[in-house]
Amino acid sequence: MSVLSTGTGALIAFQRALSTVSHNVANINTEGYSRQKVSFATRTATDYGYGYVGNGTKITDVSRVADQLAISRLLDSGGELSRLQQLSALSDRVDSLFSDTATNVSGLWSNFFDAASALSSNASSSAERQNLLDNANSLATRFKQLSGQLSNLSNEVNSGLLSGTDEVNRLTQQIAVLNGKIGSNTANASPDLLDQRDQLISQLVGYTGGTAVAQDGGTINVFTAGGQALVVGTTASKLITVADPYQPGKLQLAVQTQGANVSLDAKSLGGQLGGLLEFRSNVLEPTQAELGRIAVGLASSFNDAHAQGMDLYGAMGGDFFSYASPAVAANPGNAGTGSLTASYGDLSALDGQNLLIKFDGTSWSATRADTGAAVALTGTGTAADPLVVNGVELVVGGAAAAGDKFLLQPTAAAAGSLAVAITDPSRIAAATPVKASATLANLGTGKVSDVQVTDAGNADLLTPSSIEFIDANQYTIDGAGPFTYTPGQTISANGWSFVLDGAPAAGDTFAMGPTGAGSSDNGNAKLLAGVENLKAFNGGTVTLNGAVSGLTTAVGSAARAADYASAAQKIINDQAQAARDSVSGVNLDEEAADMLRLQQAYQAASQIISTADTMFQSILSAIR
Repeated sequence: MSVLSTGTGALIAFQRALSTVSHNVANINTEGYSRQKVSFATRTATDYGYGYVGNGTKITDVSRVADQLAISRLLDSGGELSRLQQLSALSDRVDSLFSDTATNVSGLWSNFFDAASALSSNASSSAERQNLLDNANSLATRFKQLSGQLSNLSNEVNSGLLSGTDEVNRLTQQIAVLNGKIGSNTANASPDLLDQRDQLISQLVGYTGGTAVAQDGGTINVFTAGGQALVVGTTASKLITVADPYQPGKLQLAVQTQGANVSLDAKSLGGQLGGLLEFRSNVLEPTQAELGRIAVGLASSFNDAHAQGMDLYGAMGGDFFSYASPAVAANPGNAGTGSLTASYGDLSALDGQNLLIKFDGTSWSATRADTGAAVALTGTGTAADPLVVNGVELVVGGAAAAGDKFLLQPTAAAAGSLAVAITDPSRIAAATPVKASATLANLGTGKVSDVQVTDAGNADLLTPSSIEFIDANQYTIDGAGPFTYTPGQTISANGWSFVLDGAPAAGDTFAMGPTGAGSSDNGNAKLLAGVENLKAFNGGTVTLNGAVSGLTTAVGSAARAADYASAAQKIINDQAQAARDSVSGVNLDEEAADMLRLQQAYQAASQIISTADTMFQSILSAIR
């Protein structure tokens, strides 16, 4: 009986060990599976008086082979990889918009100013005028297209946040349920349940980043990268999307807690959701703002130059482009009736940053919406003394209450609103509106040059004027004066100016008057062609053309930085995966060796039972 019992116990133990090896082999391609190992121990021996006789073997444990440190490293690297891959993929799409010749703004920008330059060479040509309008419309359309594509990406971010929260909530619920099933004794838990929980935690961290912390008793709590609890024991938090108070079309994330929602930003989340929020705040919104700033700079500068010219009808130039004013949104929680009306002021101070404008009951203040850093703000808010901040002027209407807040978006929507304001090619103000001429009877060598408009809004700009030299060093304008003259100086009045080359003599006169309709003068067309090189931004240090190049470079740099970081993190994650697999992964060679060894042991145990049977038969034969 002792031999039979020993053989039977061994046979059952080896059979179950073979089942475990088979289970390992069957799950070699199962993601997150950890190799399982059978532990053997001897059964308690029997004391027969003359000594202890062994009773065979038994299985004491079927456990998974896992290194918690390696698993934690894999979780950390996996969450970071998901964040960077999301950021890289979306940044590459923005980069392609601004770098591809089929979609970027640079090509059409160059075409537009080339057309303006061509007009300056032939200002009376109707074909050149139409060409300028056509290229202007193409450029405005491209700004709208890019703005629309960026808006589509913003909608994709919203969709990603919606689907991501649904998946996070599903995962947290399942992890909480598994925590309950595994119970308070991990040592006796099913290895497959432990693997399943680890795999769900890995997927969850892939969405939110963060860490998993094992607690006494076997449960695992999961926290976001910012430390907000997602799973605590058998309780799962719920992630929700909420509308931005200032921009209802922009979704934010929050965790539902008892009685309140805790907002989560890009700093509080990692993983795919963190990557979406980081892309929106660090790449998408700055790109939208800068594209709008360039559109405003183009329209404002070109309009200013166009206003200094005269069209073929003999009228002063009006707006060539139209564009929207800065957007201001009130916080829904404002208690007062105050409102802010925004307009563009100093273009060189415009930076496109979204600002929070706050009223404390006495005075107004401004902070950056992304960082909270204070921004200088001047003025009282009246029409005569508007609030001035970053090149934007704000007029306060109604009665603001203490604590009221407003979001100022100076240029976010400007690119989508850009349009050409004229349709008649003859309305292009290519001519300088005034012209100067010397009287034929003049005795001196003075010749008029560099006629310019210094104040297009001067009411007397087109009023004829006469400049008479008393002598070589003095002159009068319409009898007013005399004024001192030095060779080469600029003579100006009524919003115009010119320079004399040569030396005027006593009695010499020069006439200044309107250019008139139908002029082929190209003076203002030259100014229009040179607008792209005006140092309009950053305090007069950056040209419009430089801003376009800078935007393309900035977007490309952000995309490359994300690509490099993603590639580096992929290597780190692969190393963490390899470290985990070296401990927990299934090795077919090792499993084959175990299977052969256990098969031989199983056959030997079968032989023990056969021997026991022979012994029984011998006894039975002896007494039969």
